[in-house]
Amino acid sequence: VRSQLPPCRPQVLGLSATPGRLAVMAFVLNALTCALGLLYFIRRGKQCLDFTVTVHFFHLLGCWIYNSHFPTTLTWWLVHIVCIALMAVIGEYLCMRTELKEIPLNSAPKSNV
Repeated sequence: VRSQLPPCRPQVLGLSATPGRLAVMAFVLNALTCALGLLYFIRRGKQCLDFTVTVHFFHLLGCWIYNSHFPTTLTWWLVHIVCIALMAVIGEYLCMRTELKEIPLNSAPKSNV
């Protein structure tokens, strides 16, 4: 009988098995949805990297406490570095796109008094 690691262990993040591929895809999709969260909650392109690193730092602390040891696997770190980059770049792109929209200026009077 093969021993199964729980999905919270860093050793699960491998590309050789289906559960590992699914976990990596879940992390990437999470980074994309969090980039949308940066757009709606942060709204500042310059702050996207700060919030992204902060969220992933708290995730690192949570994993460290939950697993009772510091994650040391290379795939865990590579997946998280890629997700940090995706979340920060896409979030900054979306925020900068909304920041650079033109402000409509109406030359018509506001009231007809």
